[in-house]
Amino acid sequence: MWGETREKLGLFLGLVGVVCFSLTLPSTSVAVEYFGTTIVGLGRTVVAAILVAVVLIVRKEKLPSLRQFKRLLIVAFGAVLGFPLLTSWAMESLPVSHGAVELALLPLATAGFAIFRAGEIPSLKFWISSIISSLAVIIYALHLGFGQLQLADLALLAAVIILGLSYAEGGELSKELGSWQVIAWAIMIGVPFFIIPVGLNLTTEMLHAPIHAWISFIYLAVVSQFLAYVAWYSGMAMGGIARVSQIQYLQPFLMIVFATVFLDESITFFTIVIAVIVVFSVIIGKNAPVSKNEAVSRKS
Repeated sequence: MWGETREKLGLFLGLVGVVCFSLTLPSTSVAVEYFGTTIVGLGRTVVAAILVAVVLIVRKEKLPSLRQFKRLLIVAFGAVLGFPLLTSWAMESLPVSHGAVELALLPLATAGFAIFRAGEIPSLKFWISSIISSLAVIIYALHLGFGQLQLADLALLAAVIILGLSYAEGGELSKELGSWQVIAWAIMIGVPFFIIPVGLNLTTEMLHAPIHAWISFIYLAVVSQFLAYVAWYSGMAMGGIARVSQIQYLQPFLMIVFATVFLDESITFFTIVIAVIVVFSVIIGKNAPVSKNEAVSRKS
């Protein structure tokens, strides 16, 4: 009974995380116009680190072990450095809808890494639903004319792979270290390397940025970089990495909705059709059995 309740809570927290993450690209698109790639990509971590440091000190959290520290380096590389920097750079030249459909491949990347890092073994039904979802978003991208890959596209695809590894590692590590502790320590590991480049890119013109740019940046620093990860890693720890990662298929369409509301990008009928297909696949994948290879899990 508790196991079923725990799994449902994990799926709910995963959904909360996805909704929060869905505002990341729209916020990045707004903020990068006024603050630039380095400030948006790395500066968000510097701001988040202030909040995180206060929480760690107040709660008197003990330092991670050496083994946990090594695993936190993987989380920091993906969630704190690679993904924010690559997406910030890509959003300088790509519309949010473009980035959204490419990030839809993130659940497959997460599930793939979960096999090796967490010892999870998704069933054939799970993979079929994942492939259907991936094909749907690829067709969607081609329909919009995104068939030819640009450097920004490659940056987004690299971001997907890097973050997929980070999600899988962080989701498994959350079970022993705690959900918010994983992203908190990852932020603290990364921030010392970011202070100098962020400082060198600060300009007085940034002080005159409009209020919506500052709101977007603060959202990226506080929610996208920290609070959303707390919900997301908690969800994966409770509901299973592969299964909860399926909820990410909703993310590109939520991004498009938010881009429409806040950035005046349009939603087509084709987008709605693809969204229905993806949501249906998510439901199938969510209920697909996922077994556990305990030997692999103990080694990770």
